[in-house]
Amino acid sequence: MRIIAGTHRGTTLAEVGKGDASAHLRPTTDRVRESLFNVLQGGRFGDPINGARVLDLFAGTGALGLEALSRGAAHVTFVDNGKPAQKLIRANIAKLRRGDDCTLLTVPADALPTADAACDLIFLDPPYGQGLGVKALNAAQNWIAPGALIVWEEAAAQLAPVGFEALDQRRYGTSWVTFLRAAS
Repeated sequence: MRIIAGTHRGTTLAEVGKGDASAHLRPTTDRVRESLFNVLQGGRFGDPINGARVLDLFAGTGALGLEALSRGAAHVTFVDNGKPAQKLIRANIAKLRRGDDCTLLTVPADALPTADAACDLIFLDPPYGQGLGVKALNAAQNWIAPGALIVWEEAAAQLAPVGFEALDQRRYGTSWVTFLRAAS
């Protein structure tokens, strides 16, 4: 797993060992991440990355948020309550020397504290099929800026919850990415 583009292009990220089944991590593959960021930077959604404050819910290895930083995001808040994920996120932030641009919250995604500042771009990659996406979005209401773009990866296409508008859906192998816009 590596950073695809931007200032950290080509940097290999720490990832869960193949023998550590207890971690329950399912990182977004390089190919899917590259396609996803091509959509984000293709102009259809304006410029959602450059200078953005990013919230990476169920962050796993932190690859989505770190890719956004590499491509010009101003700050990323990573949220993951799993110990293996926290260790990987810390290692990857240190590897890129981006500690000043990152915050790691070690809480469940549906139990967020009050935000210091709202975020413009939200990555939502919950464990598949557990219904945690809507719970996390509801818990993150004060983290989501009006008009923010939400990128939701799941095993199936998702319907827009109340307060959000569906913009697009893309299938990448066994994953679906749903793009939502928060109400203004």
